[in-house]
Amino acid sequence: MHSDRRRERGQRTRETVLDAAVALASVHGLEGLTFGRLAEHLGISKSGLFAHWKDKEHLQLDAIDQARRQWTDRVMAPALRTPPGIRRVFALHEARMAFYAGGVLPGGCFFLAAQTEFDDRPGAVQAKTAQALHDWLAFIRSLVDEAIALGELTEDADPDQLAYEIDALGESAVIHSRLVGHEITYARARRAVLARLRALATDPAILPED
Repeated sequence: MHSDRRRERGQRTRETVLDAAVALASVHGLEGLTFGRLAEHLGISKSGLFAHWKDKEHLQLDAIDQARRQWTDRVMAPALRTPPGIRRVFALHEARMAFYAGGVLPGGCFFLAAQTEFDDRPGAVQAKTAQALHDWLAFIRSLVDEAIALGELTEDADPDQLAYEIDALGESAVIHSRLVGHEITYARARRAVLARLRALATDPAILPED
């Protein structure tokens, strides 16, 4: 009984630390995710962190996994509550914008920070970051394929191209929201994806108005 409670406390502590790691990495990057910075942020000793991670790379890899769980819960899951088809594709983009607009992460997007930092640095961290991007694009494509199968997107719609465009608009919104302004950036990102989907929709009236 006592050992079960200890394991539960240990798991909760680990998740709390990883949530903090994701938040810090969204600002300072994964390379800036040091044990010292994380310990100072949490108000704990570095030795407590070494009980969970033997080195910085293992912490970085676990932070990527935690960021993926967060992304699944905050972006993908809300979209899946929308009826399948073109509305679900758009709902995914809307959920992503809501995640950014809600200020969940101080740096905006963990994955954009990781991708730009490790795109030309081979190794385990780059491989896991690349896999996260691959899986995200595959998820968007699956929703597009579903909309085509339901007859809500034209059969000549290119799922790979559309997934690329939707993701690129989302990434652009992260940067522009900080340098240009949140409100106008999210409105433009919404209109851009909406216009693209309307152009490919068999019945544009299914989608919301601007």
